Amino acid sequence: MQKITPFLWFDANLEEAMNFYVSIFKNSKIIRLSHYGEDSAGVPGRVVTGTFQIEGQEFHALSGGPMFKFTPAISFFVDCKTQEEVDALWDKLSAGGKKERCGWLQDKYGISWQIIPDILGKMLNDPDRVKSQRVMQAMLKMDKIIMADLTNAYEGK
Repeated sequence: MQKITPFLWFDANLEEAMNFYVSIFKNSKIIRLSHYGEDSAGVPGRVVTGTFQIEGQEFHALSGGPMFKFTPAISFFVDCKTQEEVDALWDKLSAGGKKERCGWLQDKYGISWQIIPDILGKMLNDPDRVKSQRVMQAMLKMDKIIMADLTNAYEGK
């Protein structure tokens, strides 16, 4: 078991959300589900808690009702190797949600994600401040991150 595991509070759609996430990421699975019983406070048969895994990261979750909502103050950073990976994750995770600037999006459940190609960090941390600033300016104009546009900015094109 991980020392620290994210714990997510969903309204009443926990099972749907877990199925959504494991359908998007290749190395993912639902590990455990528990359901409300006949004599519980919740809807009998509905999933009340679950554990799932995305790319080796385990998550615990609760179907706890509408009292709490997700905010962009917490987000999941996804390190992408290719533009194809950025495109696929961006399209799938933003479906029914909200697209933001600089690779951020909010999925249809309200969870914020950063879909970021690994070259962005390398370029932003380049010791040549002129190159890194060009990349920063290019990124600030993007919603979904486009690797070719970052490379062009980095190279001064």
